[in-house]
Amino acid sequence: MWEAAHVAQIDPPTDAIVGDWLSLPDVAGRLGLPLNRVKQLLRDHKLLAVQRPSGEFAVPAGFLDGAQIIHGLGGTLTLLFDCGFSEGEALSWLFTADDSLPGTPVQALTQHRRTEVNRRAQALAF
Repeated sequence: MWEAAHVAQIDPPTDAIVGDWLSLPDVAGRLGLPLNRVKQLLRDHKLLAVQRPSGEFAVPAGFLDGAQIIHGLGGTLTLLFDCGFSEGEALSWLFTADDSLPGTPVQALTQHRRTEVNRRAQALAF
């Protein structure tokens, strides 16, 4: 069973840089999946949800491209967690501008530049 324990509390600065958020039922609707399947994606770190200041659990809208999860997100999340990132730190890193990309890592993922994003994530571990 998916529980709130799998969800990080987000800090206000990260909440602000992410921008648009989707509730878990909204994510399920956009992906055309049952809510339980979305919770499984969260458990498997294919998606990341956080508890917003309002108390609701939400996924950044930037993690979805239409009716799909952006390509490469799951692998990048796994890499960040393997590097010791918490959920909140991973989210902040994904949405913080990086002049060497340029843009944010999430923007680079949507532009199919997963290899570049993952190289930068791996470099953080060393």
